[in-house]
Amino acid sequence: MKYKKRHFYIENVSAERIVKQFGTPSYVYSYNTIKNNINNFKKNFKNINPLICFSVKSNSNLKILSLINKFGLGADVVSKGELLRVLKAKIKPEKIVFSGVGKTIDELKFAVSKKILLINTESESEIIEIEKIAKKNKKKINIGIRFNPDTDAKTLKKISTGKKENKFGLTGKKFIEILKKYKNSKFVNIICLSVHIGSQITSHVPYKNMLNAVNKVIQQSKYKFKYIDLGGGMGIQYQNNSNKLDYLKYNKLIKSFLKKNNSKIIFEPGRSIVGNAGYLISKITYIKQTNSKNFVILDSAMNDLIRPALYGAKHRIIPSKLNRKKISKKHEFVGPICETTDKFLTVDKYQKISQRDIIIICDVGAYGMVLSSNYNLRPKPAEILVNKASTKIITKRQKLNNII
Repeated sequence: MKYKKRHFYIENVSAERIVKQFGTPSYVYSYNTIKNNINNFKKNFKNINPLICFSVKSNSNLKILSLINKFGLGADVVSKGELLRVLKAKIKPEKIVFSGVGKTIDELKFAVSKKILLINTESESEIIEIEKIAKKNKKKINIGIRFNPDTDAKTLKKISTGKKENKFGLTGKKFIEILKKYKNSKFVNIICLSVHIGSQITSHVPYKNMLNAVNKVIQQSKYKFKYIDLGGGMGIQYQNNSNKLDYLKYNKLIKSFLKKNNSKIIFEPGRSIVGNAGYLISKITYIKQTNSKNFVILDSAMNDLIRPALYGAKHRIIPSKLNRKKISKKHEFVGPICETTDKFLTVDKYQKISQRDIIIICDVGAYGMVLSSNYNLRPKPAEILVNKASTKIITKRQKLNNII
């Protein structure tokens, strides 16, 4: 994605053309960025030969999931709805992992009926319920147990999941206790150790600490796992001066780990596959000038993209058309919702912009549309897929009369 003659293009389609054809706000995804991200991920971990299960919670659009299937990935799901969606996208059950701390009995029964690869359990209570289902169906069910390594992911606190105070998984002593209790069960087959320490991790060091903790608990338990599910969390570059995870350094850590543990690795990437493939195209509704800064009021809001309000996340915001006129004054890009937190980004200076100009919020392919809502009774935006010079609407813009 780049500027051509000062106009911003997603693949071979200008932002102006997209707005003219589909309006604003609109989520727009690059087909070939997704394809390249998948190929890059496969290439960097080829020597490990992992099972790559796309994290559906990051982007559950059916067309995107169909692409995920087309390019050979499996799926990590956390609800019956997501499981239904990936099956609809033709992802094979034997490449599906069901995770999450609060699966209902109905969800567990459904997952078992679809013969998915495994269910990652998070508590003894869940294992007991799965045993009941297995006994009733006279079958043995493949499960994993999620291990909590008490590892700091060095990421935003609200998306850190691997500390002992978090709700996820079982810490060392409890993990071994549950493993020993159920390893000879007639109804569950423990084939996987699962671990996931957080999201948007940009350093290999937390993964090193995680792998050390996993190796330690495996040695203590003396149990052979068929699979080690390392989760996802691989960070991307949101700002020009920010970091992203070095795959090669992570690869070396895993190779070292596998010398002691002969298991197949499962990855659950989401953001690293679709994050930088998505854009939220908006229009400037008003510019409100004050002594200290200019409020740039967009037609996009926190109901369309809640990450900045929810996590304090920062996304680059760029104009659809470049000019050489710089304004040395703070610009705060905000939405129209009646919340102070309905703001996207504040910058110290910006190019000259005007009412009705087109603005692009970058890197919103993950945890963007999936977290959208109808707050303030605002319709959800359209979703568009761009492939070279072609555009295709993959989710129609919600109509107001459908939500009132």
